[in-house]
Amino acid sequence: MRSRYTLLPLALLLTSGAPIRAAEPVACDLLIVGGNESGVAAAIQAVRLGVPHVVLVNDIEWLGGQFSAEGVGCLDEWTTYRGKRVNFPRSGLFLEIVSEIRKRNATRYGITNPGNAWCGTDTIEPAAAAKLFADLIAAHEKPKDVTTGRITHLRPWEPVRVRTEKNAIVAVEFISPDDPKKTLVVTPKLTIDCSDWGDVIRLSGAKYAAGPDLKKRFGEPGAPEGPLSDDRNEMNPLSWCVVLREAGKDSTIAKPEGYDPRSFASLDTTPPFVDWDGVDGVYSKAGWSIYTHRRLVDRRHNGFAAGTEATFLNWPVQDYPLYGFPKSVADALEATESGASKKNLVDMTTAQRKIVFADAKRHTLGMLYHLQTKVHDRVRDYPESFRYTRLTDEFGTPDRLPPKPYVREGLRLEALYMLRETDIRAADRNPRWAKSMVPDGVFGFQFNIDFHPTRRKFLDGRNSGPWQFVHTANRNWHTDTDRAMLPLRSLVPVEVDGLLGSSKNIGVTSLVSAAVRVHGQMVLCGQAAGTVAAVCLKDGKQPREIARDWKCVRDVQRLLVRPPGGAPGVLLWPYHDLGTDDQHFESVNHLAVRGIWPGDADSLDFRPHDVVTKKELVTILGRVSALVVVPNEKVLYVPIDRAGPANWKSLSDGLTALGLTSPPGLAKDGLQPLQRYELARVLWAAVRARPERLPDLKNYLKPENDADEDGIPDLEDPLPFTKSGGK
Repeated sequence: MRSRYTLLPLALLLTSGAPIRAAEPVACDLLIVGGNESGVAAAIQAVRLGVPHVVLVNDIEWLGGQFSAEGVGCLDEWTTYRGKRVNFPRSGLFLEIVSEIRKRNATRYGITNPGNAWCGTDTIEPAAAAKLFADLIAAHEKPKDVTTGRITHLRPWEPVRVRTEKNAIVAVEFISPDDPKKTLVVTPKLTIDCSDWGDVIRLSGAKYAAGPDLKKRFGEPGAPEGPLSDDRNEMNPLSWCVVLREAGKDSTIAKPEGYDPRSFASLDTTPPFVDWDGVDGVYSKAGWSIYTHRRLVDRRHNGFAAGTEATFLNWPVQDYPLYGFPKSVADALEATESGASKKNLVDMTTAQRKIVFADAKRHTLGMLYHLQTKVHDRVRDYPESFRYTRLTDEFGTPDRLPPKPYVREGLRLEALYMLRETDIRAADRNPRWAKSMVPDGVFGFQFNIDFHPTRRKFLDGRNSGPWQFVHTANRNWHTDTDRAMLPLRSLVPVEVDGLLGSSKNIGVTSLVSAAVRVHGQMVLCGQAAGTVAAVCLKDGKQPREIARDWKCVRDVQRLLVRPPGGAPGVLLWPYHDLGTDDQHFESVNHLAVRGIWPGDADSLDFRPHDVVTKKELVTILGRVSALVVVPNEKVLYVPIDRAGPANWKSLSDGLTALGLTSPPGLAKDGLQPLQRYELARVLWAAVRARPERLPDLKNYLKPENDADEDGIPDLEDPLPFTKSGGK
């Protein structure tokens, strides 16, 4: 039996020459590494689906990722619909979390949305978010019901070793960040990597990438031609957010080490504050300023008590590029290991990352100091001046900054399918359906390919002086995308077993990672991974087997669309007007992902109460005949008149012609006009138990196999059962 350990450098694991003493292993069904929003969602979904024992290991005390520990309390979820910026439709666990946020805000402030933020309708303060996520996990730590699983939450622990046998993960070893001699060993049947930087994937030996993908790899128009030098480490930058509360007095921080006002010159022409109450809605031109951009609590306009006002800063000038480091950082990295300053952040050790993080903190404090001094002096006293705000103390950290940076991009798993720019890129800023609406979609999404500044320019021509951020032509926030779905295949490694990716550690290119990183997407990514894990464990199969078995893929989709216990389902096909409590929610999602009734090309809406035309009905039933094994195999079309609106009898005749069961009410009241939601419900009831017509799947997703014989190998084909990449 082959076995291996993948190690971090020994000098960084030990404080002395003594070997690490292995602790008594903790056995579990599912191990989730990382307590961010994806990790919590994966754990909740898995236990709801009956996984007996989930172990969730986090490297800090706080749970919740972007919502809490990263300090991003204004939810980023915008899309464009009918020419205006609005929230992307909420579903699944994200909808549950937002509903709970609103409930807790209402309890505390008397209103559900106290922030009046410019770029988001919903806000939550970091400690409140951490409490919310802790409560979600605590509800399953000691289950009252034996039909659900239980969660063991262990923290703080950092992964340092992964043991594999027969190419499958069988154990993950952790050390305490406070005492490296203390260890934890978990022996799971399956592991999900939700960590910030994909440490389990990396340590397992699974293939991964970090930094830009060259154009020759995926054919993306926005990718660099190469060759790459230091810019091989160019990624969406991290930001150390700043959460501020009103102080009622001058609370200017001490000048940070290395502060130079030239680094923050862009703030000198930007409005620091506008007196805006949010009534005209998010993204109003009147409401844009540094202060209102992500305001968490608007005390003055809402009439709240003094001391409750809060905002947080996540502004381009505070973004911290992840290569071409300042000399002090590069020197400190080189002191730990030769060549460390040229490593990608995901490949650095914990100690090396801390060097980068320390400088990112200095940089963000420099921005705050600039706002409290030079910007204040320019504008003079104004309501909610940054001079009269203080760093929040709710994080419990010595520097009063969040315990983690805002992570936009990290490690990317080499998965069974790598979602790429050409799959989702749009022609303009009005999203339509993506070019590749994948049949194994596990959640719908849409967000621009949104890169914050990835490079820096040193102002004195040397890397020991001040620097400013630089946006590049192809890595900015203006690349438009269409509404798309993440494939189940993008969670599954091409090689290593016993492992699923989640959070940022998924099978997408660097460009696409910039469009799949915000709050709701990351919650649903975790929920999807937890669902795949539950099906794996129930059926005794590896993730790769689940991806290849189309019955299992549909099982995953059914569990996402209709979770147990009446929880809101996950929107797979991202219609804008399809609510999770609609009776036709399940039917519409399944018919769409199966290709029987995909979205109309000219609309993002399902339009449930529109009357179906006979021509539409013929087309839809024709797809049933082509995609579903029906009793009347020789029926190539539905023999009904194609002119005018369809009625119940039209549908009854069509189903009968295909040999499918038609509800008796259709024939008895046949003159009733057939509405779209009625067709969806009746049609799904008729076909959901029928097998699909699929190509030979014997070698599906194996190297060089081409299931649909369109010249594109399965591993490169977003639509593996559709010739020539068409819908």
